[in-house]
Amino acid sequence: MKRFFIATTAAPLLSLLVACGGGGGAVSAPTAAAGVTPNAIPRAIALPGGESGVSMDYLACDRTTGRVWVPAGNTGSVDVIDPSGDKVTRIQGFPTAELERHGKKRIVGPSAATLGDGVAYVGSRGDSSICAVDTTTLTRGACVVLDSMPDGLAFIASTKEVWATTPRDKSITILDVSTPSAPKVKTKFSLEGEPEGYAVDDARGIFYTNLEDKDRTLAIDIKSRKVLSTWEPKCGEDGPKGLALDHALRFLLVACSDHVLALDAGHEGKLLSHIDTGEGVDNIDYLESRHELYAGAGKAAKLTIARLDPAGALSSLAVIATVAGARNAVVDADGNAYLTDSAGGKIQRIAAAPPAR
Repeated sequence: MKRFFIATTAAPLLSLLVACGGGGGAVSAPTAAAGVTPNAIPRAIALPGGESGVSMDYLACDRTTGRVWVPAGNTGSVDVIDPSGDKVTRIQGFPTAELERHGKKRIVGPSAATLGDGVAYVGSRGDSSICAVDTTTLTRGACVVLDSMPDGLAFIASTKEVWATTPRDKSITILDVSTPSAPKVKTKFSLEGEPEGYAVDDARGIFYTNLEDKDRTLAIDIKSRKVLSTWEPKCGEDGPKGLALDHALRFLLVACSDHVLALDAGHEGKLLSHIDTGEGVDNIDYLESRHELYAGAGKAAKLTIARLDPAGALSSLAVIATVAGARNAVVDADGNAYLTDSAGGKIQRIAAAPPAR
């Protein structure tokens, strides 16, 4: 996942824009819609020691408890935000390392999390490890070190595995977590490009990822590790980013840098619709109970909330002003969204609007 770290003050808050309608192409001009708050103001949740910024990438939201897991890279910690946002618990002790990229040095550490059976798994760029953390006691348990730096993590319930995208050597590393607190490397398989983003269809046994450098989206059989389908989202030079899935409809949402596509994963990846988001989208989230997509555009400083209808058409529900750099949204069961604000050392929380009718 490509990262950018922008030092900035908060952008002026704009009015919430609402749009209705669908179709398979560009979204219609904003108009009033029922069920959307007319003004949404992001609430900043400060992370401990974040005054100089906190490097963040993938978040994880436990939709049962409402807790949000924030791997806080350069601090060597993971911050766990309670649903109210008033309490932040820090889990320390993760290694960090100094890396140089494009002539600039930076500190890296915990960067991704996924939720398993009573355990959160945290991937760290500091030492290429994945560690188990008890979700009740918030204590760090056993760790396993990979031979390549992990990026995204996904828990596969049916096979008791964690799949880690490892783009530096164009592979996916699979962990055995049949003993949840003791992850161990099970196998690894290679791809023809750098995997980026993930979505899991456990019922059908399919893992989705992108090849960012090849502008491809893959459907992979979870048991055989074989690529079943390859699609071309045509995101352009920056390639595809995050993924999300409507399991019931079998529609796959693919994030490009400035828009999101809806593909029919059950019918050869047919393009169903797209929605513009503004520049700077990375990871995305989807709340299936409300059929709502959440896409934070860091460079455009806005969050787009869109509805996915049964025909696969994406239509805008809200566009909310955030701050420059805010991205990688996750959403809880009630529709509250959380975005990373690395430069500010904060999480931007946007309260849920009533469900659209």
